[in-house]
Amino acid sequence: MSNSDRKAKRTRRRRSGLIEITNGLLTLVVLGLLVLGGGVLFMAQQFYTPGPAAQETTFVVEKGSSLSTVAERLENQGLIGNRIIFQIGGWAMRKQRDIKAGEFILPAKASMSAVLKEITEGTPIARRVTIPEGWTSWQVAQEIGKDAHILTGELTSPPAEGSVLPGSYDYAREDTRQSVLDRMQAKMKAELAEVWAGCDPQVCGAEAPIKTPRELVTLASIVERETGVPTERGQVAAVFVNRLKKGMRLQSDPTIIYGITRGEAPLGRGLKKSEIEAKTPYNTYQVDGLPAGPIANPGIESLKAAANPDDVDYLYFVAAGAVPSDGHLFATNYAEHRRNVAKYREVERQEAIEAEAEAEAAKDAIEAEQATAAGEDVPEETTAQ
Repeated sequence: MSNSDRKAKRTRRRRSGLIEITNGLLTLVVLGLLVLGGGVLFMAQQFYTPGPAAQETTFVVEKGSSLSTVAERLENQGLIGNRIIFQIGGWAMRKQRDIKAGEFILPAKASMSAVLKEITEGTPIARRVTIPEGWTSWQVAQEIGKDAHILTGELTSPPAEGSVLPGSYDYAREDTRQSVLDRMQAKMKAELAEVWAGCDPQVCGAEAPIKTPRELVTLASIVERETGVPTERGQVAAVFVNRLKKGMRLQSDPTIIYGITRGEAPLGRGLKKSEIEAKTPYNTYQVDGLPAGPIANPGIESLKAAANPDDVDYLYFVAAGAVPSDGHLFATNYAEHRRNVAKYREVERQEAIEAEAEAEAAKDAIEAEQATAAGEDVPEETTAQ
């Protein structure tokens, strides 16, 4: 064999080997792509398939949680099937920086895709604490302190009476009790400033009966405690402003009660003669002008009524019935007021008679039932009662 033949043979061998290597590499690439494609399809299927949670679940995302931290907790709580696939899905959808803090409701069988969407685009559960108009600051502190509100920390100090604006306040799971109270007080400060700015000059000012915003809150708190009928607020406020202008004492029962209980509990009984005659800073039967401070946290409507009372000459009012919804009877002079008081006493007397009659009828019915059970003959008119 000549040298040229040997060279040609070696060249063919090298080419053949190169082709085999190339074919082998191509085969590996194709297999790799098939495996990779199969893996991608598998992960996609897992990402969108229904999840393992058997029922609706509340899931909490803490502040500062990363995608990997959330994925681990979701898997540990049995809400997703695979944290790695969840993370890859989050990265692929570029959601790793969109994780929200808060509480989220995850439906039963929620897929990883649905879970990711909820914690990145959904709205966290809104929790709320509600303070009714006329609550005392002691009641406010008790409400905020309830475990049911899932707030953290303790109040640094009890709120000052009249410093909280009643209403509903939303909060997140990680909020502190103090932060919620701070918002309530900031809201009162802002609303009070606006009401004070629009106060009737005949009511508020250096030469008027109400000289400071705090005094306006005090008056509004008395109005709030005196009537449960919204349409009466302006009239009740007018009575007290008219009295202040004339130098008459306010003579408001709720102020005496607050001086006794400090708003920590209802009195649960009528006022005693000794309590009405006691000279305390809150007893407006004994002190001139306003009491020492607010006796509750008034709502915005009572603040507005105190700042701009109705244009009436009333100086007196008395309950029109036994329940707050009955409202009041108003009078411009003492003689008219005494007639209204007489009407109220008659209402009280009639209601007492009716209550006593109902009680007697109930006793008679029980006695008749027992007599019948014992085999006695009971007249029909007795059982009919």
